[in-house]
Order: sequence, then C-alpha cells, then structure tokens
Amino acid sequence: MSKNLKMASPKAPRPRLPNWFRTKLPSGKEQQMFNETMDAVKDNKLHTVCQEAKCPNIHECWSSGDATFMIAGKECTRGCRFCAVGTRKTPPPLDQEEPQHLAEAVSSMNLRHAVITVVNRDDLEDSGADHYKKCLDAVAKSSPEVTLELLCSDLAGDLGDLAHLLDSSPLIVFAHNVECVPRLDSIVRDPRASFEQSIMILKEAKRLRPDMITKSSIMVGVGETDEEVLEAMQLLRDAKVDLLTIGQYLAPSKNHLTVDRFPEPEMYDVWAEAAIEMGFSGVACGPLVRSSYKAGLLMRKTLDATNQEEMPGAYVKVQPIEIHQHPLNPSHGEVNQ
Repeated sequence: MSKNLKMASPKAPRPRLPNWFRTKLPSGKEQQMFNETMDAVKDNKLHTVCQEAKCPNIHECWSSGDATFMIAGKECTRGCRFCAVGTRKTPPPLDQEEPQHLAEAVSSMNLRHAVITVVNRDDLEDSGADHYKKCLDAVAKSSPEVTLELLCSDLAGDLGDLAHLLDSSPLIVFAHNVECVPRLDSIVRDPRASFEQSIMILKEAKRLRPDMITKSSIMVGVGETDEEVLEAMQLLRDAKVDLLTIGQYLAPSKNHLTVDRFPEPEMYDVWAEAAIEMGFSGVACGPLVRSSYKAGLLMRKTLDATNQEEMPGAYVKVQPIEIHQHPLNPSHGEVNQ
C-alpha cells in the first residue's frame, strides 16, 4: 500500500530513537586521531560527507582514521528530501586546486582506503565527470598504496560521461546509491533522479569495467515494506552489483522527510542473509550503517573471508568475489567499448 509521507513539522517533537541507536564518543588515542583527521580536512580546505550529511558515525570513523571526502563543492544542484547537503541551482565554480588539496590530505592521513563522494553538478556540461577523474588520478599518483572508492552521482544519465570517468581509472570500487525502493522515487528523491536511471549507471559501469567492484545502498524507514526492500535488492543484483549496504534513515532536520518506521535489528540480519543468497559478494546491514561506513573494511572482508576486522552495529556477510583482476592490484584498464 502506498504511503504519503509528510515532511517533518517544525512544531512536532522529533520521534524518540530506539535504544539500539547508541554511539560512543572517542577518548584518549581515538580522540587524538579524530582531531588529526579534523585538522587534515581543515588544513586542505576540504569538505566531507561525514560533516555535510550529519553522519551519526563521524566520531567512530574519524577516530579510526577513516573519512569520506566530498568533492565538487558542498552544495548540490538537486534537492532530495532525505539529504542534509545544501542545495543550490548554480553552485560556485569548481576549485581547480581541489585535486591537489585532496591528494595532499589523503597522503597526510595514513589511510588504507579512501572514499570520495560527490555532489550532483547538473549545472556542468559533463556533470563534473572530468573533475572527478582528475581528483581520483591525483590521489592515486600521490598515494598509490591507498585503495580508492568513488560514490558517484548519476551523471544525469550520460553514459558517455561515465565512460570518460572510468577509462583508465585507478578505482577499486564504483558506488552509486539507489537510495530507496522504486515506488518511493517521487517522494524521496529529486525529480531528476530515478531507480531506473541509477540501475542503468550501475549496469553500464560493470559493463565498461568488469574488473571493478560495484556497490549501492538502500535506506529504510522512508515508507517501504520489507518485501519491497527484497525486490529492490534483486534488481540491484540483476544489474551485477557486487556490494550492498542497508541502513536506517534518520531525518537530518524538521525540514526533511519524517521517519516512517524503525525496523528491528533482527530484520537487518534477514536482509543480509537474503543478499548473499541472491549472489552479492558482500553486504553490511544495520541501523547505523551508511553507504560509506567502514567501506574499506567491507571491501577487505569481501576479498578475504579470513579477515577478522569487526564492524560494530552491523550484520556483515561475505562470499568470495570473482573479478577479472584482483582489485587490490588495480589494472587501470581501458573501458570496454
């Protein structure tokens, strides 16, 4: 049954979070690492999705030296109803020094895996694809030992721009989020985005670069049913998506969509088991899981079933992944024509 979700009311009290939504603040060495990560971001004049999207895991990730960088500005040309990132029809011009600043920051932070995410730039002819490519190349050149993951926009559905972005790219993981089940596109996402267009981008990315891991994410609590989540998961797997994350939507403010429900923690285990049965190589499910949460850990566990690293608060399931070249030794290959 379709639900007509409302925007949160400024006068209504925010719903009380279930008791399983608990995070701890860093202390001691963890606090020191958090501060060093914060300083590296500030010193290089960078933006992080951790800050702009008000991620609840910022203290845990930053205290372990992980951070997801956001490039192409801190304002998006789209206005999705779930997202805390600012929106603007015509954001400022791209910072031509950003690739170098980003490379210097990654180099100074002693990272193993760097996630780079982007804002939508519909104001640009190529939706920012060439700028994204320059940023990735700069990081790979200065820190070749760091594995790279890009959480990309849909590039306005332009497959030519996608091919340019991925050609000879050092990426290990190409991620693009469908965000919600197909029925809720018009309620949750900007009118220029759709589940169908997102699936097209993910499918084409795998066709262009079969050596690359593809990844996507689904939010729950925006009006979907458990059955619709399973159906969306199957559509992603049909597009040969390798990795999947599922997490709880939390309204960033009273100006965003209200939270429809809080699935019990056990439901995430059901979805994780189903994902592996469908053929996903790795899945992380949990109330506090976000698309870039512990991204390097999920990638490493997917590639090494003996990996003993932990992802607190998430159900993690993995199985061996088959790709044309081991992703920890990227081929920087040309795209398939």
